[in-house]
Amino acid sequence: MEFINSTHLLNNRCRRRSFLLGAGFITGLAVTSQWNPVIAKPKFSGYPFSLGVASGDPLPDGVVLWTRLAPNPLNGGGMPLANVVVRWEVALDENMRKVVQKGKALATPELAHSVHVDVRGLEPRRWYWYQFRVGNELSPIGRTRTAGAFHRPSKQLNFAFVSCQDWQNGYYTAFRHLAEEELDLVVHLGDYIYEYGPEPGKPRQHNSSEIFSLADYRNRHALYKTDANLQAAHAAFPWIVTWDDHEVENNYANLIPEENQSREAFIMRRAYAYQAYYEHMPLRKSSLPNKSNMQLYRRFTFGDLAEFNVLDTRQYRTDQPCDDGLKPRCLQAFDTNATMTGKEQERWLFQGLDKSRSRWNIIAQQTMLAEYDFDGRPEIALFNMDQWDGYVAARNRLFNFLQQRRPANPVVITGDIHSSWVHDLKADFNNPLSTTVGTEFVGTSISSDFPTQFIAPVQAALKDNPHTKFFDGASRGYVRCKLTPKLWQSDYRAVSTIINPNAAISTLASFVVENGQPGAQRA
Repeated sequence: MEFINSTHLLNNRCRRRSFLLGAGFITGLAVTSQWNPVIAKPKFSGYPFSLGVASGDPLPDGVVLWTRLAPNPLNGGGMPLANVVVRWEVALDENMRKVVQKGKALATPELAHSVHVDVRGLEPRRWYWYQFRVGNELSPIGRTRTAGAFHRPSKQLNFAFVSCQDWQNGYYTAFRHLAEEELDLVVHLGDYIYEYGPEPGKPRQHNSSEIFSLADYRNRHALYKTDANLQAAHAAFPWIVTWDDHEVENNYANLIPEENQSREAFIMRRAYAYQAYYEHMPLRKSSLPNKSNMQLYRRFTFGDLAEFNVLDTRQYRTDQPCDDGLKPRCLQAFDTNATMTGKEQERWLFQGLDKSRSRWNIIAQQTMLAEYDFDGRPEIALFNMDQWDGYVAARNRLFNFLQQRRPANPVVITGDIHSSWVHDLKADFNNPLSTTVGTEFVGTSISSDFPTQFIAPVQAALKDNPHTKFFDGASRGYVRCKLTPKLWQSDYRAVSTIINPNAAISTLASFVVENGQPGAQRA
């Protein structure tokens, strides 16, 4: 957000091999190259687990465990052109003494020696600890948690959502505090990395000019992953991740780049970016990229309490209308063929919401869904064309569905805009008395800037956007959410500064949604 081919490789060079436990469980599915030797006890030039460990995509019976071997993380990883055997264990205790699952996986050069272990056979709603071993080297110990059993009674769910962590703008102090929260999971809504080159005068610097190649994207992900606070947050909870634009390029739409890059060059750039994203996230093999495409929208259910519909609003969207940016709407903003999600994903979302048996139905997505007139003067209306305000017909289809089919308690969680908002989602934003069809919580960034010159105009426009209950553009942090069958509470947690690595954190504001009563109120 700004205000102003792997399949061929895998099919031709690789074959898949499963490792089995003695009990017969499939414990890993690794991509192996026929050309590369397998090394069981390699020697490293540095600590191979320099990027930490992570877990993600929790199910009632399983979770994905992730690491990447990278003794020289900022220079391609520093690994030999060989397959390396990685052992893993899952235990019931933090000392890794009560081991309940273990197995082997192969870290291959084709996937930057990353490991994605899809562990199954675990118990619902339970904490587990995990660790990797390669040769004589041990990884840090991570902690993870499975989801509640499908549709079984669940009394509470605690999670936080985050987005937009520009390395250069400041420190990830918010992640240090996040790691100390009592949470069941974390949802990341995009802009995990930024593609830009160095910006002099910033607290930290990127490690190269703007990134385009697979090596560039790998090194940029590695740079971000070296942050100790980010590693701590990954190691503390399972994460559910999705991307926005900066994982590839600012404000790209499907196969349309922001800059004047040829279609062929951008398709290759997107393929490189998607592969590096997969290599560095705790994702299942079902998300392994297929050339420049990657399956990222998916659904997670936590007992009978919550269901997350995780969207991808970049890969399938039509081009932004009206030449992008903050401006009055043109006719293209109302185009019925315009889409944020693509037809298939939109159909998947509606079908899932229609069948849901959960108390809270969560749509986890990227750009602000609610309408917002950033000018506020009657004679002028300014809208952000990269947000859903540039895709009015697509938003109307969603709101009409929510109004007609009435899935229980729809709540949207959003990132992208580097600021905090709370919206009532109205059937007709031009009529404050129209039906409220849901609630939107928009979280600020971990470190990315919201331009200070925009804060006062946004505040001045609040009176002309009565569905907007809250706005703050000055603070960085995350949103902590507590769900029970009767109540949803969102706490906007903000660090005092992103310039001081030891900054304190406080709660900026809290809002609640009552079961059966769409719309948010101050706690």
